[in-house]
Amino acid sequence: MDDLEQPTYQHILVDITDRIAHVVMNIPSKRNALSISHMEELTRCFQSIGENKDIAVVILRGNGPSFCAGHDLQELAGKTTKFYSKVFDVCTKMMETIQNIPQPVIAQVQGTATAAGCQLVASCDLAVADENAKFATPGVSIGLFCSTPMVAVSRNMHRKKMMEMLLTGDPISAEEAQLCGLVNRVVSSEEIETETRSLANRICNHSVFTIGIGKKAFYQQLDMGHEQAYVYAGEVMVTNAIHFDAQEGICAFLEKRKPEWQN
Repeated sequence: MDDLEQPTYQHILVDITDRIAHVVMNIPSKRNALSISHMEELTRCFQSIGENKDIAVVILRGNGPSFCAGHDLQELAGKTTKFYSKVFDVCTKMMETIQNIPQPVIAQVQGTATAAGCQLVASCDLAVADENAKFATPGVSIGLFCSTPMVAVSRNMHRKKMMEMLLTGDPISAEEAQLCGLVNRVVSSEEIETETRSLANRICNHSVFTIGIGKKAFYQQLDMGHEQAYVYAGEVMVTNAIHFDAQEGICAFLEKRKPEWQN
């Protein structure tokens, strides 16, 4: 671990090595289910990472046989409207924090990612899956439609396949998830750690400033009309172009040398 003071957490483990933050959901006995306290810890963790300019990329994974089993159903049984509102507000804040921080977040998915766990994969910027991984939004099977997971997952996947998952509760394979756009790569269980780390290292080679401004722009323009998106993206490129790292990158390319990023 880098020589940085790290906060302590009850439900997660965090290690920062070579500009990569490794965040591990560490409740294997509950398949890393998302209780309120677990989600609040993840939110605080990602907020802290977002403020750390020494971190270039994040890898998120689950300890044990599952990536994440979704909400903690024991916590959801027999509660009030006020409690349920808090649960889903906390969940939404966590998912949005992942996309709001400047660093790309890569989900390293082994085992199952169900309901809010599938939502968590969809909320990450990139995802690498074990070939044996499964993805599902099975809330309909217990009478609780996966409405909030639907928001993130439907923005990654083909609509018809998403509807099938929501209406049947049936899981899909890692290969199907890749074909539908939910994950970037599918590899063997022996290769997943190496492959995810390789992807993270490739991102680390680039300017942190440029990656951050690009990630923010990507999500901002998605909900804009075509013309508005071009106006916004043009403004972003102007801001990017006058920054030191862009000028350094251009000069390095012309001079046939490796750029030395400021950030």
